Amino acid sequence: MSREQRGPNDKLGAVLALAGISNAGLARRVNDLGAQRGLTLRYDKTSVARWVSKGMVPQGAAPHLIAAAIGQKLGRPVPLHEIGLADADPAPEVGLAFPRDVGQAVRSATDLYRLDLAGRRAGSGGIWQSLAGSFAVSAYATPASRWLITPADSSVARDALLSEGTGAPLKVGHSDVQKLREAAEDARRWDSKYGGGDWRSSMVPECLRVEAAPLLLGSYSDEVGRALFGASAELTRLAGWMAFDTGQQEAAQRYYIQALRLARAAADVPLGGYVLASMSLQATYRGFGDEGVDLAQAALERNRGLATARTMSFFRLVEARAHARASDAHAAGAALRSAEGWLERARDGDNDPTWLGFYGYDRFAADAAECYRDLKAPRQVRRFTEQALSRPTEEFVRSHGLRLVVSAVAELESGNLDAACEQGVRAVEVAGRISSARTTEYVKDLLHRLEPYGDEPRVVELRERARPLLMTPA
Repeated sequence: MSREQRGPNDKLGAVLALAGISNAGLARRVNDLGAQRGLTLRYDKTSVARWVSKGMVPQGAAPHLIAAAIGQKLGRPVPLHEIGLADADPAPEVGLAFPRDVGQAVRSATDLYRLDLAGRRAGSGGIWQSLAGSFAVSAYATPASRWLITPADSSVARDALLSEGTGAPLKVGHSDVQKLREAAEDARRWDSKYGGGDWRSSMVPECLRVEAAPLLLGSYSDEVGRALFGASAELTRLAGWMAFDTGQQEAAQRYYIQALRLARAAADVPLGGYVLASMSLQATYRGFGDEGVDLAQAALERNRGLATARTMSFFRLVEARAHARASDAHAAGAALRSAEGWLERARDGDNDPTWLGFYGYDRFAADAAECYRDLKAPRQVRRFTEQALSRPTEEFVRSHGLRLVVSAVAELESGNLDAACEQGVRAVEVAGRISSARTTEYVKDLLHRLEPYGDEPRVVELRERARPLLMTPA
């Protein structure tokens, strides 16, 4: 459905000309972006002509999809007002700012927390559906550069006369911060075991809204404030990671940007590096290998001489993933060797951050296998996957499922169809026990690679076993 404006939309026509997109091309891009978010759209060149010449305004998610489609071609975010659609159904662009002022940073983060709840109550995907397809890797440029220039605020003490909604002063203490840290630890365990889409994981945004937001808006000393910002940054990064795992890339991006800003307020440089590493993994997963390299190297640059050996190893590993996605085998190999070297220097007595508890030789091997998968080196994939699968699976169920799929791909590329299907069946069994769109996408990729062998009995069996998983909405 559309509603009519007064006169032609000259802004949209001008930006389309600038981007070099035809009416048919824009319609196709918008339909494709909608399909990625589970929307069935049937726009054509006539629809676009009406938007431009008659000023018709498409409803629902379409204006944001139009902006995203044009932004992909131009290589930068495109706000709705630039294309004459600012009066469309609004989806506030909260969470994308990286304010210099601490007070504004608090407001930016708490506004995002409230938006997520509003989206959940709206039904049919809520606000995140209306933001469908709006992920733009270029939105990470300003946050990364500002964090590199100034990774810590001079003071974060806050004197709030009234806490919002209660009419009484809220004085924040270390016990309040500890509750947030415990919530983050619980959320990490649930996420690893059940996936980002599990209902227990979905309580993280609620915790941010109900618990973290009032504390951030309260009164605290500089010391307590640093700890509060750090705990809030951990929870916010987790919310982003869970959104990433469930395919909500636009939500993940906003959470990551706010998590990085909160880490800067906490003066926690390693945590800021961890957020940048998460951004890098998202960019790499989305196919932006070069940008993934930049984000991983930003994490490394500020942490030299500060982070533990294990932390530096992880950052180098993330850099290797990005180099591999960018098809730079030499740089990926160098980063992997460096990551392994840092890991060898790690000691049990090191003061590693609690959020790094997942990382050890098995995780290094798992990501190394994915690097070599991207570089099309199946022998290396098999070698590292065998190491990665040696760890017990009870705690890291999702990771085990992903490793099984990578192992299946390596077996297939080595010419071992039966072994590939066997690993694939095991991966499907694991994927059926968790809620992870990312794991489902890995399984889909494996099935796509098996299409040339579609009549083989083992392939048919695997496809049938995977059918319920692929029919489940992400």
